Amino acid sequence: MSASGTYNLAPFSFFTCASANPPVLAFCPMVKPDGSGKDTLANIRETREFVVNIVSEEISAQMNLTSGEYPPEVDEFAVSGLTPIPSDCVGAPRVAESSVNMECRLTQIVEVSSKPAGGSLVLGEVLRFHIDDRIVDGFKIDPDRLHAIGRMGGPGSYSRTRDRFELTRPKA
Repeated sequence: MSASGTYNLAPFSFFTCASANPPVLAFCPMVKPDGSGKDTLANIRETREFVVNIVSEEISAQMNLTSGEYPPEVDEFAVSGLTPIPSDCVGAPRVAESSVNMECRLTQIVEVSSKPAGGSLVLGEVLRFHIDDRIVDGFKIDPDRLHAIGRMGGPGSYSRTRDRFELTRPKA
C-alpha cells in the first residue's frame, strides 16, 4: 500500500526465506526496462511495511491480472477482484483468498543494480503469520492442501507444487 493509501498487488518470482530466527523474508523487485522502479519498492520505501501472500492455483488467474504495468494510482485489488482484509500489525491489507499471509516490517533494502533488469533485495521481518486452518495437518502446512504455485521465469511459465520427492540428508 502506498503512503497515500492506494492498494498495490504484485507477483514476485524472486522470493524466499532469509532467516528463521527472527523470521525474515526476501524478495527482489527488478528495475523496469525503461529504467524506472516498481511501485512495490516505492511503497515499501515510503511505508516501511508490506504483506506477502502465498498464491495458490485457485487464485492464479487473479494474481496474473496484478502483473500488469499499471500506473501507481491504480488499485490492483480492484483490477484483480481479490478481496483486501485488514492486517493486524501493518497498514497494508492482506489478500482474503490467500491461505497464507505474512505481515512484514522492512528490515533492509540492498541496492544491487539500478540498470534495466537490475534490482534491489528487500528484507522484511515477519511480524504476524496468518495460516488458514484448512491447510494445516499436525502443526505443519500440508502442501497438497495449499496448492501453491511458483513462477519459473519468462513472461508466463509457472509450476505447481504437486510433484515432490524426499531426500535424506547424509550424516557427517
